[in-house]
Amino acid sequence: MPSEKRKLTGDAGRRGIPENEPMPDKPKKLPMSPRHLDKIGRKEWNRIGKLLHKLGLLTDIDMTALAAYCSTYATWVEAQENIKKHGVLIKAQSGFPMQSPYLTISNKAMSEMRKWLVEFGMTPSSRTRVKVEKPKEKNRLEKMQEKLRRVK
Repeated sequence: MPSEKRKLTGDAGRRGIPENEPMPDKPKKLPMSPRHLDKIGRKEWNRIGKLLHKLGLLTDIDMTALAAYCSTYATWVEAQENIKKHGVLIKAQSGFPMQSPYLTISNKAMSEMRKWLVEFGMTPSSRTRVKVEKPKEKNRLEKMQEKLRRVK
């Protein structure tokens, strides 16, 4: 398990957390979605990316993993739409009913998607292992100092 995730879960493991491990930077804002994502993937990038960024769970090197999740999500949505349209059973050339290939695609995408969801702590059980630091409430003096810094 990556050290950052260990810190969030509170589990240092048997060897502890290395003190000099390189830590990737967190982006100031969510980058634009990759061009290779389709419309559904880009929409999911913006939706889930904003939430992960707000929680501080995205770093600069997590963008490929996020893109892979969004691409898998788009494949799953497309397969689900085709299942709704054609059903889970289709007629084979022989005339006998057979399982729709979209069902196989959907199930495989769902399995892959679940793995990415767990990596980012986006399932109920994986979320219980992630601790997010809440920003502390600023007192009046800190608020006034912040306003003065903005004016300069």
